[in-house]
Amino acid sequence: MPINDPHSTVNSTFPTAPISGVWAAVVTPRRETGHEIDIAATLDILDFLNDSPVTGLSILGSTGEFVHFDYEQRVNLMRFALKRSQKPVLPNITHSSLDGTVGLAEQALDLGAAGLLAMPPYYFRYSPADVRRYYLELSDALEGAPLFLYNIPFFSTPLPIDLACELLATGRFAGIKDSSGDSAYYQRLLTLRATHAFSLIIGNDAVFGEARLAGADGVVSGVAGAWPELICAMERAAQARDTAAVARLDVLLQEVITWLDKFPVPVALKRAVSRRGLPEGNYAVPPGSFAEFDAWCADFLPRMLAATK
Repeated sequence: MPINDPHSTVNSTFPTAPISGVWAAVVTPRRETGHEIDIAATLDILDFLNDSPVTGLSILGSTGEFVHFDYEQRVNLMRFALKRSQKPVLPNITHSSLDGTVGLAEQALDLGAAGLLAMPPYYFRYSPADVRRYYLELSDALEGAPLFLYNIPFFSTPLPIDLACELLATGRFAGIKDSSGDSAYYQRLLTLRATHAFSLIIGNDAVFGEARLAGADGVVSGVAGAWPELICAMERAAQARDTAAVARLDVLLQEVITWLDKFPVPVALKRAVSRRGLPEGNYAVPPGSFAEFDAWCADFLPRMLAATK
């Protein structure tokens, strides 16, 4: 239904942050013992990605396993990452409570974040009406902030497309990161964007090629966190409208996704990062054998680098 409460007032000065291009979703190494982030190891990964052609970095999202870390740990990583990175940083500030989300958002803004990713509330079951109220109160608390809806139904309360469109049409949100992988979902968003300005960011690598050619602004990519060359080459091809090159590179991307899907998220990405000579840290749950995956990585890397020159 249309918004018809006091929250619905459109703020015409609300920023539409210029989030576009390739943003690498960064894995978060954990210390070998305990529950803490290995800050030094994470900074090594940030340095690697800063030397790559990605547009920016996204931290503490699903790929970054934010659910494993307490509030203070997340603030600490944001502080170090935003100080260290030479590229803009887009953190996920989702917390299990509204107050926690607001607090993380305020910390991220004070540190200079390029924008804020906010999932619907998670773990407990929430209705679309609950999600609607949550986002409107969040936008009230963070008035003027570059706040992005973050739809990731695999791991959180779904953000129904009708509700996403309703919220984006208010002008209160800078955009959306859609990780559903549903082409009908992002097509509805593209239709809405013809009349309302916002950034449409794809969060599911499997549909990046087709969605980018269809008009999506960019991607927050887990694959780019390990193989930034591949996603950036696809982005360049999409900008040039070279559909043949996008299709050719997408074959490699789908090969990657097939291997990633053999493991729980984001286990294989963390292992892939280690195959680039970077620290992977401890795993939340002991993984199975990496023997076949490691052999595939050794074969894939030179093929990918040759294809993306």
